[in-house]
Amino acid sequence: MAKNERWLLPEGIEEILPAQAERLEGLRRQLLDTYHSWGYELVMPPQFEYLESLLTGTGNDLGLQTLKVTDQLTGRLMGLRADMTPQVARIDAHHLHRQGPSRLCYMGTVLKALPEGAAGSRSPLQVGAELYGHSGPESDAEVIQLMLTTLHTCGVQQVHIDLGHVGIYRGLVKQAGLNTEQESALFDALQRKAKPEIRELLLQMDINAGLREMLNSLADLNGGAGVIEQAAKTLQAANAEVQQALQTLTRVADLLHQSNSSISVHYDLAELRGYHYHTGIVFAAYVPGQSQAVAHGGRYDDIGEVFGRARAATGFSTDLKTLVNLQGWAESQVDAILAPYDVDLVLQARISELRAEGERVIQELPGQTGDVAEMGCRRKLIKQAGDWIVQSL
Repeated sequence: MAKNERWLLPEGIEEILPAQAERLEGLRRQLLDTYHSWGYELVMPPQFEYLESLLTGTGNDLGLQTLKVTDQLTGRLMGLRADMTPQVARIDAHHLHRQGPSRLCYMGTVLKALPEGAAGSRSPLQVGAELYGHSGPESDAEVIQLMLTTLHTCGVQQVHIDLGHVGIYRGLVKQAGLNTEQESALFDALQRKAKPEIRELLLQMDINAGLREMLNSLADLNGGAGVIEQAAKTLQAANAEVQQALQTLTRVADLLHQSNSSISVHYDLAELRGYHYHTGIVFAAYVPGQSQAVAHGGRYDDIGEVFGRARAATGFSTDLKTLVNLQGWAESQVDAILAPYDVDLVLQARISELRAEGERVIQELPGQTGDVAEMGCRRKLIKQAGDWIVQSL
């Protein structure tokens, strides 16, 4: 690398400058205080650990996104975390051993081998919350409400919730007796909503016409509240697993509307985000002008089994840097106080007093140059009648 290019960072890796960092840190504190008020306890998992642990449960889909390194002490492979959810699940299952519901939250940088989407970051500041030990729709509704609170706290408006349930597709696949290859091919086509391809795949499968029609209908079962009523009719011959999934979906939506009558909910019964590890409700938050979800989550029961204890689990996560980027990086209006360089004990006491009151006080250094405005100072401490008072510049 040439000397004049040594400032370059790897693609998808960014550094945070003062105004940006101050905004992020302010929101970080505000969000953690909010989670605390909801009963969510903060945990801080390690940035890297043995690969087997990171790629367990929800982590199985993270293999390509996880950067690997060799532990010089043991020779074992370690990974830099690309998602904190599996780590938090381990904490609940292996360390806490609680009988009742456990609410945990987290915030920290994760590192991805590849960016997600065009110009996506490889080092998101992941924030999220997980609720363990309760399998009912009430806990799903709670984490969705907390996700919405997170978005609103960050100034994100006009949020639309996309709601689905992987149990609908999973139940129909089981009822149809599809093998792994057929399930995978149909899953891929459904995610692309490639209707001609879906129809062709289903015609090639040895299943009865009723099941073929129900599976084929999933690509069209998306939209507003009427989708649930339409699904109940279209899927009335489906097995108990599908019927239970539809009831849960309806109950979660009802709870969300009870807490916020203006909430915008879009149903998508072919939405199978995280299909290989989610076990129930899946959800994502979208805003106008953004093709990708700004936050997402869902139910992933029993992930803790490999850590010694299976527990019901539901949660969400988002990238704080993405949320702040949606609002733009507005320069904060700093109104600092400039203090002269002086060892006067009265001055030092006054500076300490102002700082204790929450003021930003910057003391000049001998011989310094530059405009005080670039330091954000619009006021100054001056000595008047033996006292140090604050005066506008």
